[in-house]
Amino acid sequence: MRIFIRILILFALAAGIAIGARFNTGNVVLFYPPLRIDVSLNFFLVLLALLFFVVYIIVRTIVATAEMPKKVSEYRQSKRERESNRSLREALKALFEGRFGHAEKSALKALDLPENKAIAALIGARAAHHMSQFERRNAWFARIEDDNSYKTARLVTMTELYVDQHKAEQALDAVRELNARGKRHIQVLRWALKANQQAKNWTEVVKLVRTLEKNHAIHPALAGRLREMSYDALLKEHGHDAESLRRVWSEVPSAERKNRYIAVSAAAAFTKCQILDEARSIVEKSLNEDWDNRLLRSYREAAAAEGSAALRSQIENCETWLKAQAKNPELELTLGVLCFNQKLWGKAQVHMEDALDHAQEPRTIREANLSLAKLHETIGQTAEATKYYRQCAIATTL
Repeated sequence: MRIFIRILILFALAAGIAIGARFNTGNVVLFYPPLRIDVSLNFFLVLLALLFFVVYIIVRTIVATAEMPKKVSEYRQSKRERESNRSLREALKALFEGRFGHAEKSALKALDLPENKAIAALIGARAAHHMSQFERRNAWFARIEDDNSYKTARLVTMTELYVDQHKAEQALDAVRELNARGKRHIQVLRWALKANQQAKNWTEVVKLVRTLEKNHAIHPALAGRLREMSYDALLKEHGHDAESLRRVWSEVPSAERKNRYIAVSAAAAFTKCQILDEARSIVEKSLNEDWDNRLLRSYREAAAAEGSAALRSQIENCETWLKAQAKNPELELTLGVLCFNQKLWGKAQVHMEDALDHAQEPRTIREANLSLAKLHETIGQTAEATKYYRQCAIATTL
């Protein structure tokens, strides 16, 4: 419809011009002494229109010629952009498909465009890393080391890849640089957690676990396990020094001290450091919250001195627990050992024999036989002692 209307307008305009020219009797005189030229007004208007058209063509030709280098440059730039962007898309596609060699080659082509240089370098670094070409990966990172707009992206990628390579110190260097820039988003904290775990910086692991828990960025089960591992390592690391051990334990929140896994490590560390009162207290508090047979080993190793109120209290606690944990061989063995330390020979023998009857684990059987052998040796029953020593030796081979 639009084309029809335009054609109609053109025809009307042509008709109007033709009619106007027919009845136009004017003329134009061009006088330049001694020359005089007389032309009709219609012819003059036609010449004027032709002159305008010729001048317009000449001017357009000059302008187009002057702009030709710029257009050629723009065309080449546009072509380079298209090729670089296509290479960048191919590099990303190849990276996600696991074709890392192809991804790195495409990333090299994408470097032609400055705007794509940083993204291409990050893709190339990841591709080289997955091919275990770590020197090439570092060379990719070096290409954009001075690009401040992509510095955070580079450092986060470096942290992730160094953690994957188990280069904890390099990963932590990148994390420290990120922290200096005020970048502490969740993903950085996750990689920092893994890096500190690899570097065995257990104090930092505990702090990061708490931070991630506050942000609901870590599964509670994983957070609990990491705390247990961290405190276990810290307690073992400082178990040679009483003051350091007490300091580490004082930093453990009261709610976590009752955790049976942490309590096992703490009780063993305090026992090894001969801080027996604290070891017994840890075991008693933990067992009252959550039962764990492993705590009983530390409880008997941390037995108080003969005749002391603490030793009597230990025996009473074991008797109370035995009512709820009947036929528990580890508890019966612990009670027997405590009675032996208190020189309650008969009672000790009964509980040790019960432990031996109910025990199934080789370690418990071995310790029960050894304890009975020592008991009979102490009370002068050499033959019985020899028998239990022999049984202990047999259990050791199991």
